[in-house]
Amino acid sequence: MDVVATPRRTPRKPRADAVRNRERIVTAARDLFTEVGSQAPIDEVARRAGIGNATVYRHFPDRDALILAVVRGVLKRTGDRAEDAISQTDDPFEALSRFVHAAADEQIGAMCVMLDGAFDADDPEVRALESRLIDRVETIMARARRAGVLRPDIDFGDIIIAISQLTRPLPDLVSIRRAPRRHLQLFLDGLRAPAPSTLPAEG
Repeated sequence: MDVVATPRRTPRKPRADAVRNRERIVTAARDLFTEVGSQAPIDEVARRAGIGNATVYRHFPDRDALILAVVRGVLKRTGDRAEDAISQTDDPFEALSRFVHAAADEQIGAMCVMLDGAFDADDPEVRALESRLIDRVETIMARARRAGVLRPDIDFGDIIIAISQLTRPLPDLVSIRRAPRRHLQLFLDGLRAPAPSTLPAEG
């Protein structure tokens, strides 16, 4: 007996408004996680995104799914910014500077949710995006080292940790308020070779 093949259904593209809502949710969650951590109320995420709670849960069934989407989004956009920095200038230190400021604009401090085990660090997409980001930043740094403008004792972790720490909001009890770009520039100046000091060993 002949078996009649069932035609495959082509997956429908998400509606434009659904895509916009998802992006608004992830952006709002990223901002909130940066400010108060990954346990921020989902109600507040919805409020900042300008949508209802039901819409949030329609896109993300639980907090873990939302946190994972934030981490993926931050890694992708930051990797994109690194690629832009490589292609936009032949000046190796200018490329590094552009990346540092662009990564700060992406609020890479939101990735601090990674520190409390709030998501699956072995997620294949996270691993791939993280590998891509490291590769692009290492390319920028290698160019700067070859040109003799980046101190040789700086690694990828130094760059990312500094950006994250310098762009996180200060607690309310701290009265001094200054733009993070001021401190990012101080950090960049400290990366230049020749170095005035030797970094202490870890541990």
